[in-house]
Amino acid sequence: MQVTQRWNREQAISLFNKPFFDLLFQAQQVHRKYFRLGQVQISTLLSIKTGNCAEDCKYCPQSSHYETKLDNQPLVQLPQVLAAAKKASDAGSTRFCIGAAWKKIHDRDMQLLEQIVTGVKAIGLETCMTLGILKPQQAQRLAKAGLDFYNHNLDTSPEFYHSIVTTRSYQDRLNTIENVRKAGIKICSGGIIGLGETISDRAGLLVELANLPEPPSSVPINMLVKVRGTPMFDNKDVDPFDLIRMIAVTRIMMPTSYVRLSAGREQMNEQTQAICFMAGANSIFYGRKLLTSSNPTEDSDKRLFRKLGMQIEKHTTIKNSNWKKKKLLLHDNQQHDNTISS
Repeated sequence: MQVTQRWNREQAISLFNKPFFDLLFQAQQVHRKYFRLGQVQISTLLSIKTGNCAEDCKYCPQSSHYETKLDNQPLVQLPQVLAAAKKASDAGSTRFCIGAAWKKIHDRDMQLLEQIVTGVKAIGLETCMTLGILKPQQAQRLAKAGLDFYNHNLDTSPEFYHSIVTTRSYQDRLNTIENVRKAGIKICSGGIIGLGETISDRAGLLVELANLPEPPSSVPINMLVKVRGTPMFDNKDVDPFDLIRMIAVTRIMMPTSYVRLSAGREQMNEQTQAICFMAGANSIFYGRKLLTSSNPTEDSDKRLFRKLGMQIEKHTTIKNSNWKKKKLLLHDNQQHDNTISS
């Protein structure tokens, strides 16, 4: 079920400017209307090619433009990917996300990517990829292989974007998202806070996402992880209340989207994470490491879920299909129909 409305920046800014508890109350009402309270979708992320990226994203340690002492890694092959996917499934993840430090996908790698999708889905996990610019024919091939989601973040507002990235245009990102949509793959797209952006930029990002022909099925909200050697290492820390507001406004503007509390979570205490869940976050990355940054351990996440009375939401996947799935609760094995685009 999709719920859409056209948003403008003034409307979004007015949400950001609401008194904190009024904003939380509104976001909680929206969340309860479209999702089961206390359920969280969990994904595991694997980098299959790390570092030496031609892009100049100022926040990213994988860029070849900066000296970050990152340990560059060549392309991982299929057996290692499937072993990591099996481990993620055994740990309780329901979606396996594959990332590569590429500006764009090369056609020579398409066969491997198709094999990865097929193999991971055979394990029973949903599949997601984040591989850079995607051409229409490449999107169609991945859809045919059964890819469920493709991630391509907008990062920030159109106006602020070129202060962050110069090697890929905002329109390039929008074009990739449209290619994904037309291929029938679900869209995962969000952004980053802590780049030096204004409230208006945060509002502008969410307006762009909410006003897509179809709002993203998943919206990752990342908090800048500052890495020495990148131009943003000395940026100011993000105020936790700013992060919570970002989550809440995202929930209100995209009521049926999963809102993922993404990078930067290791820097958050349990109380901040709890309020983010209260504000509408209902998805996380699970596992000790994201692409290059650290993440809370599975055990610490499970302890937090127990404290909050939260349950892990499980999605099954169908081989060679990227459409709607059944949802299962890991805790009680009761089956429920999935009526919300995931």
